[in-house]
Amino acid sequence: MITVSDLTLAYSGQPLFSHVDLQFTKGNCYGIIGANGAGKSTFLKILSGDLEPTSGEVSILPKTRMSVLKQDQNAYNAYSVMDTVIMGNKRLYDIGKEKDALYEKEEMTEEDGIRACELEEEFAELGGWEAESDASRILQGLGVGTEFHQTSMETLDARLKVKVLLAQALFGNPDILLLDEPTNNLDINAVNWLEDFLLDFEGTVIVVSHDRHFLNTICTHIVDIDYNKIKLYVGNYDFWYDASQLMQNLMKNQNKKNEEKAQELKEFISRFSANKSKSK
Repeated sequence: MITVSDLTLAYSGQPLFSHVDLQFTKGNCYGIIGANGAGKSTFLKILSGDLEPTSGEVSILPKTRMSVLKQDQNAYNAYSVMDTVIMGNKRLYDIGKEKDALYEKEEMTEEDGIRACELEEEFAELGGWEAESDASRILQGLGVGTEFHQTSMETLDARLKVKVLLAQALFGNPDILLLDEPTNNLDINAVNWLEDFLLDFEGTVIVVSHDRHFLNTICTHIVDIDYNKIKLYVGNYDFWYDASQLMQNLMKNQNKKNEEKAQELKEFISRFSANKSKSK
């Protein structure tokens, strides 16, 4: 679970959003919406810890693993596609590399042997023996064929790199997924596969997307960033839209009633003043 407490972010004294209190809980998918420039991606960066708020805090339960869809397509050019995806679980990747380095030694010491046993145990607990097959399944689901799995990221075009980075975010069963425009560069089959993946996902999903159909399919809640405020609605995009339209109509009707009451008050004051004048 992620808890946001009294969160404010301001630039040059102007608040982008202020005094935000929210909770993101396990088993739910939250779609973040708002106009361009409202701060959707910025809010995701605060949740991930990549950006410090002006005030307030974001707290996450201990031992919670968060996975974030990376945006830098060239950050992994020195690695293979398979390694890039498995890096989605950094601890698993690091254990695998340390284990391989020990076994590559010409002579292992007793200390090396003990360390290798420790690593093997943790490697198995993290699903290391299934890592490549799991990564391959995700890549193929997103439309990255097996012919690319062992190639260098540097050789891929931008469209495929985006898919590999999405596979990296999905890999390793994280507790929390933060996804910024995950359907970009995906064909309909890949989008359908991603929807099924997220519907089956047991953790917390927080996603920014302009794809209304995608949000309708996967979201249990909508987070609306508007006029420096962030409001949480239960339901998918269509439910949020209907609720927001209803709220706007209620506010318009209330404003109209207030205007009518104000006019009545003005007319009363005018009549009262006229009567007072005549009585003199």
